[in-house]
Amino acid sequence: MPDFLLYVAVGFAAQMIDGTLGMAYGISATTFLLSIGLSPLVASATVHAAECFTTGFSALAHHYFNNIDRALFRRLLIPGVIGAATGAYLLSNLPGDELKPYIAIYLLIMGGVIILRVAKSVPPLSTAKHVIPLGFVGALVDAIGGGGWGPVVASTLIAQGNHVRTVVGSVNAAEFFVTLTASLTFLFTIGFSHWQIIAGLALGGALAAPLAAYTCKKAPIKPLMVFVGLLIIGLSLRTLMLAWCR
Repeated sequence: MPDFLLYVAVGFAAQMIDGTLGMAYGISATTFLLSIGLSPLVASATVHAAECFTTGFSALAHHYFNNIDRALFRRLLIPGVIGAATGAYLLSNLPGDELKPYIAIYLLIMGGVIILRVAKSVPPLSTAKHVIPLGFVGALVDAIGGGGWGPVVASTLIAQGNHVRTVVGSVNAAEFFVTLTASLTFLFTIGFSHWQIIAGLALGGALAAPLAAYTCKKAPIKPLMVFVGLLIIGLSLRTLMLAWCR
């Protein structure tokens, strides 16, 4: 029960971050699972299984609060689904433990990217450029790394000058289908284990989803982004140190 409650707490915190910022559920949860010893393959599959529930609740909540740009959602959907299936298939055919340091380095970089988005003022470009390749690459990275859809897609769209609220809502809504595709690919290639972790992450995320969608308009975004970036960097460094000390 203490372990299960820990997974619920991690899922709740990760979904609060993701539902508010449009990023970091997968990265936060995957970084945590890597830090307790799961392989990159199992961690990604576990997080994506839990996200089938959390992203579904999140999409419904953002729809309720009118945070979704339907045109942007449709442009992200198909390339995201293709990228998720490709990334999950590639990861399921690669050696798991040998990938852990490289995935940790990727997560370390993503933590830095999140902080840089706060520290550096990015000039707006034209609205929603290159959405199709962006959706494919974001989903591909997300499936391989266990996270990255939000940091790649949402942060890029926001940097282009799109409205934060509708970017977060649209990216979260499309993420449900991206996650579902990756999870089905993992199911047919390696199956699922660690059901207690999946249930805890899913329950915590489902509880947080409505509150996160509501606070999307209210939260102090920059301090929260700095906190998330530092947390991801710290956990990634721990994973790298454990890998190098073996």
